[in-house]
Amino acid sequence: MTPPRILYQLVRERRSIRRYADRPVKRATIERLLTAAAWAPSAHNRQPWRFVVIEDDDTKQRLASAMNAILRADLAADGLPASQIEAHADRRRTRLTRAPILILLCMTMVDMHDYPDDRRRRAEWTMATQSVALAAQNLLLATHAEGLGACWLCAPLFCPDIVRDTLGLPEDWEPQAFISLGWPAESPTREREPLDARVKFLA
Repeated sequence: MTPPRILYQLVRERRSIRRYADRPVKRATIERLLTAAAWAPSAHNRQPWRFVVIEDDDTKQRLASAMNAILRADLAADGLPASQIEAHADRRRTRLTRAPILILLCMTMVDMHDYPDDRRRRAEWTMATQSVALAAQNLLLATHAEGLGACWLCAPLFCPDIVRDTLGLPEDWEPQAFISLGWPAESPTREREPLDARVKFLA
């Protein structure tokens, strides 16, 4: 069994990596990462996650263009000047197109309970999305354990229909996030707030 200290070390050392070396990631490695993701806890063990692995550069470019059209319209409606809008769009295109691998995490409700009332339907939907997030954390930790870098990107939440249509996905697959990954070309640092600022013990 892996000593607990190894897990704690992985958790503390993992960082969001946005710059990657020009070096391919083997298919066998990607499959190991997805297997780790699929062993996450899930509501009712229904495993509502779906994964789309994007390696093709043309697909990444089409995706970035389609998503940026929505981004530009949203930011223009917010009143941002054109220069800031283009800066945001350029940053998104870079993050989507320069990563060797993009993994789109989707959620589906097809195997979840279908309740007759809105309150329980909302709770069931939330349980499914939490399950996908747990799978994502497994994936991120496994990526770090492999010596790779990754970054969680929530942009699909702002244009899920565009992402689904661009990639030709089933109607029930709800895009939740991208995880970009590859061999890291940076070593960012990040701190956390002290526990006593975020935790309340009731004894």
